[in-house]
Amino acid sequence: MSRSLRCSVSLALALLSGSALAAPASLTVISFGGATKQAQEQAYFQPFNASGAGKIIAGEYNGELSKIKAMVSAGHTSWDVVEVESPDLLRGCEEGLFEKLEPGRFGNSADFVPGAFTECGVATYVWSMVMAYDQGKVAKAPQSWADFWNVAAYPGKRGLRKSAKYTLEIALLADGVKLDDLYKVLNTPEGVTRAFAKLDQIKPNIQWWEAGAQPAQWLIAGDVVMSAAYNGRIAAAQKEGMKLSIVWPQSLYDPEYWAVVKGTPNKALAEQFIAFASQPQAQKVFSENIPYGPVHLKTLGLLPEAVREQLPTAEANLAGARAVDAEFWVDHGEELEQRFNAWAAR
Repeated sequence: MSRSLRCSVSLALALLSGSALAAPASLTVISFGGATKQAQEQAYFQPFNASGAGKIIAGEYNGELSKIKAMVSAGHTSWDVVEVESPDLLRGCEEGLFEKLEPGRFGNSADFVPGAFTECGVATYVWSMVMAYDQGKVAKAPQSWADFWNVAAYPGKRGLRKSAKYTLEIALLADGVKLDDLYKVLNTPEGVTRAFAKLDQIKPNIQWWEAGAQPAQWLIAGDVVMSAAYNGRIAAAQKEGMKLSIVWPQSLYDPEYWAVVKGTPNKALAEQFIAFASQPQAQKVFSENIPYGPVHLKTLGLLPEAVREQLPTAEANLAGARAVDAEFWVDHGEELEQRFNAWAAR
């Protein structure tokens, strides 16, 4: 090989090597799928890919901390960023499943909803557990969880999430407990017994759901007459022309968080993605695609009024709602889920 040819080959290899080094790193981001993931694709994943900062590999799960725990215990972390509910974030942080984060990397806390930044997570949106029904299948619109329990006026099956969380709160609200007293009552043995006794009243009429897409599907098919549901999933069905309605009073709202899985070699890129997804313009696109409330306060002013009215963080929707007590579920979740599973199996 001539000297000039050797130089040409060396230069080509160097250029190829440089190109390989410059290729964006992959980042695996796991969320809850469905309409939420579709909105995340539009608002966060595709724009982040287009920025050249990294390549998002998007996956989904049902929130099982056991999968994350198995990865961390084995020392083989294949997920980088995960979407988690607030109690799971607190529990996972205590158990060392998530990396500790520096809030200053993600923005000024004064620009975000209270509680947006925690030791191991950054809030990404606020959602609500609401009651939903099909306008064409009820003679009179239900107004409260007490109506949900009224099988005489509203015969048929009703959907509830197969979990103690949210279901016990809903049962107590149906039994007349005030929003402000909800967790005071649930934090007593008598309150828990009261919730299960209330559930006993309609147990034969309950159709349990485990995936967020099921309530809208069941309502449309007529499998249930009304259902507890994530507000965004119902709004997505409404957008497709389905005549479903939401009852906002007595809804339960909660932030959802991004967390970084312990041991990921991509922590810096994970934090860069979370900062990217926390900006007002990105959150605007997310809320336009699915009506979950943005956590960056400057986002609301960017949204059309018609979109703002559908958000859990809209003033009118928050007025009769209650925040989920994450600390309560961290303290009592395991025992209550065990009791719930035993009760549901009977």
